[in-house]
Amino acid sequence: MDQMQALRVFVRIAESGGFSKAADTLNIPRPTVTKLIQDLESHLRIKLFQRSTRKVVVTDEGQAYYRRAVKVLADVDEMDTLFADARGAPRGRLRVDVGSSLANLILLPNLPSFRAMYPEIQLEVGVGDRHVDLIGDAVDCVIRGGDLTDTSLIARHVASLDWGTYAAAPYVAARGKPAHPAALQTDHDVVGYFSSLTGRVMPLLFERDGERVDVDVRSRHGVFVNESTAHLTALVSGLGVAQTFGFMARPHLKTGALVQLLPEWSRPLHPLHIVFHPSRNQSARLRAFVDWVVALFAPYDCTGRR
Repeated sequence: MDQMQALRVFVRIAESGGFSKAADTLNIPRPTVTKLIQDLESHLRIKLFQRSTRKVVVTDEGQAYYRRAVKVLADVDEMDTLFADARGAPRGRLRVDVGSSLANLILLPNLPSFRAMYPEIQLEVGVGDRHVDLIGDAVDCVIRGGDLTDTSLIARHVASLDWGTYAAAPYVAARGKPAHPAALQTDHDVVGYFSSLTGRVMPLLFERDGERVDVDVRSRHGVFVNESTAHLTALVSGLGVAQTFGFMARPHLKTGALVQLLPEWSRPLHPLHIVFHPSRNQSARLRAFVDWVVALFAPYDCTGRR
């Protein structure tokens, strides 16, 4: 039995809640996962899991073993990191998850520079506007916007993104420009965005000289999507008025495809963070990626520009 591999498999099952999910995230055949746990239980002479057709539950002995196993694996990873730093070449696999628009418009087009700097890091980039469980999905870090809710994770601020209100040029020619945000409630179609996790529709927010206007778009006719790149496509196609990030809209403003509306009104900046679990904090490859991402997004940071 490869005891280190068995430890990693055990920890992954305990954190993800299932043998199949552990096998998928570790890229190990399910029978191998089962055999490793059986061998580990035989070696320890204890039962680590109570298994049923519906779920896997860690036993009391398994909980105690899990706490020690996590520490052992963290110590091993830290030793690997120290030697990697000594060699001066971070290496190994790094799993990253990032929202669609950030990936397609900023991260992926600039990734060749990261690959040139760190050719021995194998990157797996998950793309999509979905909720990611760092432990359960075996992801090293995520780049996400919005308020932080999980205080057990480490987050590094990347940028604060600006918003704008826009519509396609043909839409503006046909429907005109609103004079006040309230007009969007009654006189215009909207392209709305809703969360794929909660189903919540994002309202349109406007601020000017201490005045704030919230436009509830749920009562309006229009199109609602749950993915940022599709949201931009619907906007450029002329389906209505929308609020989106400046970095997404600016290329289309330059071509004349989009027109900015209500420019004297602003929306609060959108904080962007790169988030990872404390157990990953000593990884040389993660530190290299985090530092690169922070530098990459610096030109998009609108903090203090208003």
